[in-house]
Amino acid sequence: GVWLKNSKKMQLKKSERSKAKIKMALQGPSGSGKSMSAILLAQGITNGNLSKVALIDSENGSGNLYAHLGSYNVLNLEAPHSPERYIEAIEVCEKAGMEVIIIDSISHAWDYLIDYHSSLPGNSFTNWAKITPRQKAFVDKILQCNAHVICTMRVKQDYVLSEKNGKMVPEKVGLKAIQRDEISYEFTIVFDIDSKHFATASKDRTLLYEGKPQFLINANTGSKILQWCNSTLTVAQLQQKIVECMTIKELTDLYHDNISLSTSIEKDFVNKRDLLNNLTSKISSNGNGTYPSTSK
Repeated sequence: GVWLKNSKKMQLKKSERSKAKIKMALQGPSGSGKSMSAILLAQGITNGNLSKVALIDSENGSGNLYAHLGSYNVLNLEAPHSPERYIEAIEVCEKAGMEVIIIDSISHAWDYLIDYHSSLPGNSFTNWAKITPRQKAFVDKILQCNAHVICTMRVKQDYVLSEKNGKMVPEKVGLKAIQRDEISYEFTIVFDIDSKHFATASKDRTLLYEGKPQFLINANTGSKILQWCNSTLTVAQLQQKIVECMTIKELTDLYHDNISLSTSIEKDFVNKRDLLNNLTSKISSNGNGTYPSTSK
């Protein structure tokens, strides 16, 4: 009776290679071109179909400034910029079948939580317990979203006071994102955009842009990221493919086609390469399994 009813929820599903959805952030000072860059990335990710793109705009209607690029959808998020309202906005976009959701910007959610925290009576430290679950729910919603997500974050210049000739003078020490400090760990790529619109990857799990010189983001950047998403295997799938390789050429091609993942299991490739080399040298040796002499 009862048990059988419940068991309907259990289902075996055939394993499919689920395509990865990029979760990335663009951080930069005001006017660095984060919104424009996000739309260009979305253009590449949707193969130019901006009707599949939604921009959640908490920047007072600035989301409409780039309409000349195409007809993307805009959802204006008025104050209060609570994490719960952002979550609701993401759900609206998901239900509408959007492929890319741009959240411009997630800094307002953090500003909201900081303001809320400072308004709470009592112990500031214990009050964080009321903030953290709300922030976590917001971040989880971004990460578990079934669309590609591009978040923008404002950064502010950080200063320290240092002594010069007996005077204390403020000194610039780089930029700090207006969001919770550890937020960047959550994203697959974080691009830092400077005031001249140039981007560098400060974090890049795809390894497409890691250590590369600064560049201007365009639709092609998005296309490249989409390609990475669609070709992403799991480590286990890649290891199985290594086992199936019969020649050094197959192994080399497999390595280069999945370079970002291959480097993380380099040892498996090396072991298989040695095994294949060993087999071929035995075949080409004098037939009794000894190596041909390598005398020079």
